[in-house]
Amino acid sequence: GAPGANSNAGGPKKEFVKGGAAGGFNKGKKPIIQKVEPSEEDVKNQIKETLERLQGKGNKSKSAKYRRDKRDSHRQRVDDELQAQEEGSKTLKVTEFVTVGEIASLMDVPITKVIGTCMSLGIMVTMNQRLDAETLSIVADEFGFELEFITTDIEEATVVVEDNAEDLVHRAPIVTVMGHVDHGKTSLLDYIRKANVIAGESGGITQHIGAYGVILENGEKITFLDTPGHEAFTAMRARGAQVTDIAIIVIAADDDIMPQTKEAISHAQAAGVPMIFAINKVDKPAANPEKIKEQLAGMNLLVEDWGGKYQSHDISAKQGIGITELLEKVLLEAEVLELTANPKKPALGTVVEAQLDKGKGYVSTILVQAGTLRIGDYVLAGKNHGKIRAMFDERGHQIKEAGPSTPVSVLGLDGAPTAGDKFNVYEDEREAKQIASKRTQLQREQSVRTQKHITLAEIGRRIALGQFKELNIILKGDVDGSVEALSDSFSKLSTEEIQINIIHKGVGAITESDVLLASASDAIIIGFNVRPQGNAKQLAEKEEIDIRNYSIIYDAIDDLKDAMEGMLSPEMKEEITGTAEIREIFKVSKVGTIAGCMITDGKIFRNSRIRLIREGVVIYTGELATLKRFKDDVKEVSKGYDCGMQIKNYNDIREYDLIEGFHEVEVKKKLK
Repeated sequence: GAPGANSNAGGPKKEFVKGGAAGGFNKGKKPIIQKVEPSEEDVKNQIKETLERLQGKGNKSKSAKYRRDKRDSHRQRVDDELQAQEEGSKTLKVTEFVTVGEIASLMDVPITKVIGTCMSLGIMVTMNQRLDAETLSIVADEFGFELEFITTDIEEATVVVEDNAEDLVHRAPIVTVMGHVDHGKTSLLDYIRKANVIAGESGGITQHIGAYGVILENGEKITFLDTPGHEAFTAMRARGAQVTDIAIIVIAADDDIMPQTKEAISHAQAAGVPMIFAINKVDKPAANPEKIKEQLAGMNLLVEDWGGKYQSHDISAKQGIGITELLEKVLLEAEVLELTANPKKPALGTVVEAQLDKGKGYVSTILVQAGTLRIGDYVLAGKNHGKIRAMFDERGHQIKEAGPSTPVSVLGLDGAPTAGDKFNVYEDEREAKQIASKRTQLQREQSVRTQKHITLAEIGRRIALGQFKELNIILKGDVDGSVEALSDSFSKLSTEEIQINIIHKGVGAITESDVLLASASDAIIIGFNVRPQGNAKQLAEKEEIDIRNYSIIYDAIDDLKDAMEGMLSPEMKEEITGTAEIREIFKVSKVGTIAGCMITDGKIFRNSRIRLIREGVVIYTGELATLKRFKDDVKEVSKGYDCGMQIKNYNDIREYDLIEGFHEVEVKKKLK
């Protein structure tokens, strides 16, 4: 190898030597002159080299270029860091589906403003509603914030199985029944299910989302979700609309289109779900279905009878009129949607509801949307995970597996997932646990970031407001949906004078730790359809913690309102007790001036405060020194009697002056 290298290296050198020798023989400077005229090739090379040197591409300047690049990148990094620091305050790290309340406190903007912005964007939200990434970005943009979503690592973990066309089979439509309270949603479902669920609901009001599978006479299957109609359940209804294929909006023909009905319609529109209007109670004498259709037309929703595209049907849920036709319309609508799913892949779907059952543990109602769920599958839902130990249909019968569009209750998750969470089945248990712990961590981080600690400025503001009060609440409910709905309603009750803080909310019975938390933070505990466990009750009595139990949402809200009105410091109001007229004046040495009076109205008390009025003008306010009838001191003198009074430290009284007695009473203050 070496000689070759040598000869190779020697090549150009020899030429150089020759040139050198020639130069030597010439002894002149000609060769140099010869070199001054390089060939075109040389010129090109020279230019190329120079340019390369300038641009830093030649082999020689590789290290220089590297150094220069390093300098540039360093400068760039410093600039970026500075910029990031400036923008850091404007860039928020969030997970997708944070609630409106959380994003508001992250941006340090009042919740009402965020809700207002959402409304102006055409999205109806409540403070506990979770927003998707797109909406969040738009909202943050409105307030000049950048959002960075820290969900990629979690989302990547959920593997999406591609469906082969031959695996897809027809699936049943998932139908949500929505509408105003008392318009007959549950009665409609009852008739369809030939059963009676109403009897089990407290106050006849649906408080939980129920999911039911129904097989019609022709063998077609439909899955129904029944959602509560009361305004507090906006969030739950919004979730219901997320899962469904078709929405049935129930409207009573003897009533108007109510705010909740409008809300349900806007939820369905926002979720892009086709709607079918069921005009109920047509058997009633006061029913006027045409009026309802007219009101719908006024909302820009033309039904088919009026030449529009929305299907509607007049029904009576109690008599069963028109229900078969309504279901046919549902199936027709479903046919248009061409609903398919792959039953062969691992199951995925949505959590509809979760609760803590005394004997069974955490029971989650879930809706399988694709794939097949079997006993023994390892499921991850939100931050909860576990192996499915048992599955029940809505009637409580045990089943072994559940295909697409099937609602089931499952046992085996380690906690109550949030309604609306997606669930997936994992082959690998470890992977599911890792994702769950990552999510828990993210959620914890989220809650730490969104916890508002009281600042000096805030204290100042509250002191300036004067009587500022706080009411801390610990909220426990039987199912997740109710807890969300209640915390939503309670937060809405906050006023300028009273702030409501929900310091803890959860699913399940009231435990000792809840009571201890309440005693540490001066909170009251509200239980919705749950009771304190034995030892928790004794502890609460010992610690004197107020535990309230409710089963109807309205009662809880009304009671809390009353409690807040009681918390407001009472207003002092004057009440005039009586009036006396001075008829004669007695001047007594060493005592002062005594007024001989006649009581013209009410009573004058010895201890009441008095005003002296002359010709309609108050000239003195003070109290009495003495009140006598004849020679005896008395406590009070009633209308029609005469008496002698002496005003404390005041003697300038004249005949026909009026003396007015008054006292201050406390009046319960009302919330603004």
